Amino acid sequence: MIQAAISALHSTAPSWEATDWPQIAALYAELQRYDGSPVVAVNRAVAVGFADGPRAGLALLDAAAQDERLARYQPLHAARAELLTRAGEDADEAYARAIELTANEAERAALSRRRAS
Repeated sequence: MIQAAISALHSTAPSWEATDWPQIAALYAELQRYDGSPVVAVNRAVAVGFADGPRAGLALLDAAAQDERLARYQPLHAARAELLTRAGEDADEAYARAIELTANEAERAALSRRRAS
């Protein structure tokens, strides 16, 4: 039910900028109470990063990254790169790791473009 609500908020937003990130972050916090998976923690960190700013998201993402199961989880590294970039910090290492872990050529190209910019 919570995942459906998150999906609905994403799909009904008229644009990326108009996405209700505070509500999505709140829903992920609730989902994390029921499903303590590290993937949910990463998704929550990203939502918080868009709702409350990249540093808030990075704090949660850094905590989630302590879980060894996420060491090779490419979306964590891609999210970290994005949040570091948005925070005005050096994201090169995070982009490099995300690119290294990406099997999808289109995604690798997109990450490489972001890294170069």
